Amino acid sequence: MMYSKFALAMFALSCVVPLCHAEKKFTITSASFADNGTIPAQYTLIDDNINLSPQLSWENAQAGTKSFVITCIDPHPVAKNWVHWVIINIPASITTLPENASPKKIPAPAVELKNSYGALGYGGPNPPKGTGIHDYVFTVYALNVSELKAVKSFLSEKQLLQLIGDKIIGQASITGKCGR
Repeated sequence: MMYSKFALAMFALSCVVPLCHAEKKFTITSASFADNGTIPAQYTLIDDNINLSPQLSWENAQAGTKSFVITCIDPHPVAKNWVHWVIINIPASITTLPENASPKKIPAPAVELKNSYGALGYGGPNPPKGTGIHDYVFTVYALNVSELKAVKSFLSEKQLLQLIGDKIIGQASITGKCGR
């Protein structure tokens, strides 16, 4: 009887100990909007709104992260992966961007690329009338390199993923919704 209690206790302990050492999940959040929530007007280009870049924070990046890339992409069939924002070479020590960081509060040596509107930095949601609700996917990529070199001023999502694909060691996303 003693042996079975000991065996049971050891089994229970073996189930609990891994939970204590479980790695936390890499996540991105925003104080500007909830995941799968509506993006407030001040973060959009609809009707000449302010077009502030939203606040973003991320945590629990994978060990070995040397830099981050942030994107905002509209995957709606009408938008065809419209690029709203790309920031590269964000140092691994940076884990937040304040509201309205684009274009003047981006931490050096990070670089904003052109968006699909043709402008540098953040270009907020502006879905065409009659196309329904669009998803705007903000993704942070953890990379195993500290700098991306020889980057064009504009990269489509496909081009960016080709550039960073073998350097990605983790990623996290948050989605905001917007329509007219």
